[in-house]
Amino acid sequence: MEPQEQFVPKWLAWEVTGRCNLDCVHCRAGANTAGADFTTVEAKAFISDIASFCKPVLVLSGGEPLLRPDLFELARFGTDQGLKMAMATNGTFVTDEVCGRIKDSGIRIVSLSLDGATAEVHDDFRRQKGAFAGTMKAAEAFRKAGIEFIINSSFTKRNQGDIAAVCRLAKSIGAKAWYLFMVVPAGRGEDILNELIAKEDYERILDWHYQAEKDETEMLMRPTCAPHYYRVIAQKSKAGDKGYKRRSLTFSTGGAKGCICAQSIAFIDHLGNVQPCSYFPRVAGNVKEKSFQSIWHGSELFKSLRDFKSYKGRCGSCEYLKVCGGCRARAELMSGDHLAEEPLCSYVPLRMR
Repeated sequence: MEPQEQFVPKWLAWEVTGRCNLDCVHCRAGANTAGADFTTVEAKAFISDIASFCKPVLVLSGGEPLLRPDLFELARFGTDQGLKMAMATNGTFVTDEVCGRIKDSGIRIVSLSLDGATAEVHDDFRRQKGAFAGTMKAAEAFRKAGIEFIINSSFTKRNQGDIAAVCRLAKSIGAKAWYLFMVVPAGRGEDILNELIAKEDYERILDWHYQAEKDETEMLMRPTCAPHYYRVIAQKSKAGDKGYKRRSLTFSTGGAKGCICAQSIAFIDHLGNVQPCSYFPRVAGNVKEKSFQSIWHGSELFKSLRDFKSYKGRCGSCEYLKVCGGCRARAELMSGDHLAEEPLCSYVPLRMR
């Protein structure tokens, strides 16, 4: 078992509301759920709870966080508590006034969703006509206001042909970073299991990303929910390609390792449930019942994810276990065992050949 004290929260995603105006095919939430969000008093108590023992990036997420009336009050409270505040939005409610409030609240960086290089592809993925236009308008508003933003892009078979074009578009609209998400079939994503990118394509996409990231000198690039990318990097280096000096955002999870759920990140839903990451379906505890600190350090689920010797199958035998780890959420969702091997990795460890 790994020593628990070495694990410190560096990045937390908090679903400040379950409500959303979109109906995206891949959403980790099963439905748009109204009500039951933290009250303002509960929310501030939770922020204080976090700040009492660590100072991570706290991402105000959703649902759509801009549907929460006290969002900027909470952001300012978190800023004043010494947390690094960020926000994840689909962009459809962003205006010049919203940009002003973002800056006044101390939110330092914002993420936007872009899942296609055209309205046809993006709006199909988001199941909302005008969603693409909303993202473009929000990016322009952020640029004018001097607000740094990240573009998050999720891919399945239906839009994987747009990957390179989305990358180019993200750069052209001024993104500080582009994060390529390989969809994890949580929530609504369970309905598109047959659309998950094939193992072989997955490997080719990671190879493409490696070269594209090497060639990119301005926009930071990072694949997300694709832990085996870090195995690819190690393999390239071992083969003699010393590559490049990887860069990282001040408000990122670091970019030095694959799956880091329950190791340096966690997710808190709008009911207070703490999960290892946004896509992991099992709950470690609830912050309305006990402190976040006690859940982070004491959860048996979290402890098991930190015990790398207990990983099974190809992941357990893999020489790249500690740089990759396989996606634990994908293992849980597709096999029912969070310690099982990564189901969308095609690599066969040396010990198993």
